[in-house]
Amino acid sequence: MTQARFLDPQAAADAVPVPTRAWRWRRGLLAAALSAAIVGVPTDVIDTVWFTRMTPVRWWEYPALILTVVLTGLWFAIVRQAADERGRTGVLGSSLLSAFAVGCPLCNKIVLGLLGVSGALGVWAPIQPALAGVSVAALGAAVLLRWRRRACTPEGCAPTAPAPKRPQ
Repeated sequence: MTQARFLDPQAAADAVPVPTRAWRWRRGLLAAALSAAIVGVPTDVIDTVWFTRMTPVRWWEYPALILTVVLTGLWFAIVRQAADERGRTGVLGSSLLSAFAVGCPLCNKIVLGLLGVSGALGVWAPIQPALAGVSVAALGAAVLLRWRRRACTPEGCAPTAPAPKRPQ
């Protein structure tokens, strides 16, 4: 690669092969499965023998986990521009916020250490639905931004023809 080609971001973007559609969806499904395992298993929203909740799972934690998993999978399935690395920490941070949102208030050692048992149930538990909403909204915004900045391929997103003008 010549130095001029190395310095030209468009030439660098053109040189990077775009993953096939099947690979993109496999990558998205793998990311969704990992997100479900990393957020759902330790919080015991997905019931396993490894973790036990001290409070029952509330009704809104299931949709929050499902939306987190779906949006994370979609974010990873969308092909990014070659030079665009933005958004990865935001998606990981939103997933972490989702884990705090759907987790048992009494099982979170950080919350217990800072607020105690009564604070975890009286202060932290009522805030958790709002944290879930912020997390899902941030993930939704990340997916929307990634979709707007996606790399187009001839098979993926062909340019649309302009609408014909009507005579007045």
